[in-house]
Amino acid sequence: MPKIPRIPAKKVIQKLKKVGFTETHQRGSHLYLENGKRVVTVPIHGGGVPPGTLYNIIVRQAGMKIKEFIDI
Repeated sequence: MPKIPRIPAKKVIQKLKKVGFTETHQRGSHLYLENGKRVVTVPIHGGGVPPGTLYNIIVRQAGMKIKEFIDI
């Protein structure tokens, strides 16, 4: 499994949109995206998304593989 880098929230959102997720709403500092089947929550805080949180977003919420996400 490749090492998960610390990526800014803006970049995470761009990558998710490229694979078909669309913004549904924002509640405070959390942006919600969905693709019809899955809902993904991206925290928009300074300093980028921590690796553990990014793993949760990619694998558990979006149902993607880490390498697949990084290659986008």
